[in-house]
Amino acid sequence: MRHLITMIALLALVDGSAAIAQPAGPRNPAAPPSVNSDQQMLPEAPVGHRQPRADQVPSEKNLMNPNDPVNQENAALDAKWVRSLKSAVKAEAAQGAASLD
Repeated sequence: MRHLITMIALLALVDGSAAIAQPAGPRNPAAPPSVNSDQQMLPEAPVGHRQPRADQVPSEKNLMNPNDPVNQENAALDAKWVRSLKSAVKAEAAQGAASLD
C-alpha cells in the first residue's frame, strides 16, 4: 500500500511538471484565428477545451432535485462505486492478512 501511495505522489509530481514545461502560444499556427467582441484576434480553442456559454450550462435551481433522471443516475453510479470500493478494500485487507501469516 505504501508503494502505491508513493507511486501516485510521484506521478502527480511528474505530471504537474510536464504541464509547466509546455510552450506558450498556439499549437497550430496555421489555424484561422477567431475574433471576439473587442475585435481582437484570438486563436480558436480545440474542440474539447472550449469554455461553455451560459446557455450551455444547466440551471442551478435543479442541481439537487432527486426526481431528475441525471441525479438518479448519478446516485446509482455513486452507490455502485461505493460497493466496488468496499469490496476492493476487503480484498486488500484479506490479502494483507494472508501475507502476514
